Amino acid sequence: MTLSQNPSRRNLIATGAAVATSTLAFGIHDAAGAATSAPTSNPKNRSPRMTSDTLTTKDGTRIYYKDWGSGPVVTFSHGWPLNADAWDGQMLFLARNGFRVIAHDRRGHGRSTQSSSKNDMNGYADDLAELFDALDLKAVSMVGHSTGGGEVARYIGRHGSRRVAKAVLIGAVPPVMLKSAANPEGLPLEVFDGIRAGVAGDRSQFFKDFALPFYGANRPGAKVSQGILDQFWRLSMQSGQLNAYECIKAFSETDFTEDLKKIDVPTLIMHGEDDQIVPIHDSAKKSVKLIKGAREIYYPGAPHGLTATMQDKVNADLLAFLRS
Repeated sequence: MTLSQNPSRRNLIATGAAVATSTLAFGIHDAAGAATSAPTSNPKNRSPRMTSDTLTTKDGTRIYYKDWGSGPVVTFSHGWPLNADAWDGQMLFLARNGFRVIAHDRRGHGRSTQSSSKNDMNGYADDLAELFDALDLKAVSMVGHSTGGGEVARYIGRHGSRRVAKAVLIGAVPPVMLKSAANPEGLPLEVFDGIRAGVAGDRSQFFKDFALPFYGANRPGAKVSQGILDQFWRLSMQSGQLNAYECIKAFSETDFTEDLKKIDVPTLIMHGEDDQIVPIHDSAKKSVKLIKGAREIYYPGAPHGLTATMQDKVNADLLAFLRS
């Protein structure tokens, strides 16, 4: 299929060009820094224990994370340029269904240090490895959305699956987004240059504009609340401008092919069929062929941000896989 024949690709290119003097970012709601707590003896009927803390990595970067509930461990890696709060809808649901859920703010995002180094996939995976080691996590089910899906793949490819039981990639960027001679179906460099221009310019307006295709709010008949769009902007604005800018190269140009081949745990791929940000045929449809035994669930008409727009359905499918 040529570029002109692919509506998802044309839409994203148009978005990147239109905001070349604006700004881009993924956003979620503000979160209070204070920790709270509640009993967990009956997770289905009571609020889960809720704590938050920070880990200082070997290079001095502070990584914020929150740790709720008790039971089998599920970790969450967020999309660009959001933070851990993007997963609240999944974390609360799973914590109340007998799981311990942990999500961190990637370096440069949310409440973590706005580091000027290691803003790449190796750095992100290494930070996650330090968190796993510090908390001595075992038999972890790793869940990643968008850029976070790449983080999960790179973690396993770089650090192995000794601590991992399962993996879930949702709207994830692997195998590789950028078009090249080796990946002719990818997105042209101009798309990502448009995103970079948005982040370097009026990024606040760019985030507001980008939220529309992210959640499919630009589709006829779409029902996306203003709250979801506002949440996207708020979380995006918590990212460091330098970090959000450098992360664009990380999520668009990193080739995860060899990482995917190393995944040796049960894996579920979930993707919206109307994903305008990470087109399904350039990502999920290829990844499932590279991961041995991977399962796939595709959602007709669903956008990139399906964890919010289809929260109940995604949660139910995620729970079923975790319990399987």
